[in-house]
Amino acid sequence: MFKRILGILLLGLIIAFGCSRGPMHQQADSSVPLTNAAPIDLKAAVAKAKAENKIVFLDFTGSDWCPPCIELREKIFSQPEFMTYAESNLVLLTVDFPLKFRLPPDAGATNDLLSAQFDAEGVPTFVALNGDGKEIWRHRGYIDGGFEELKSGLDEAKAKPK
Repeated sequence: MFKRILGILLLGLIIAFGCSRGPMHQQADSSVPLTNAAPIDLKAAVAKAKAENKIVFLDFTGSDWCPPCIELREKIFSQPEFMTYAESNLVLLTVDFPLKFRLPPDAGATNDLLSAQFDAEGVPTFVALNGDGKEIWRHRGYIDGGFEELKSGLDEAKAKPK
């Protein structure tokens, strides 16, 4: 596990020094994902999850440089079955650490605080919270079993007594 995290961090450093880090911009190029430019409001997300009987799903990602994050987006998060599941079961929060563009300072600072708060030592890291804001599930790294593994883990966590 340590070697994997170290490898991801080294890859990130290599990419960071080779990529332009100009002001945030959106391109038509699909390799640069769209991400939240505004700071995440975790309290509002938890309140929404409670009101709608959903789970808050935090996705700590390096959306434009992390190979496993990009692959998960392509193979799971952009697929219709996940989107349908998410609409009914999740309040999605993307905590992004991009390299090809800069987030506004307040959004970047919020993401840094969330990363520290939830001990997201590397990307991808996924954390699920119940409607009381309590962590009920966590996964670090690639999800080998795809959507079914993700769904199973989240459904099992949601069904556990509070």
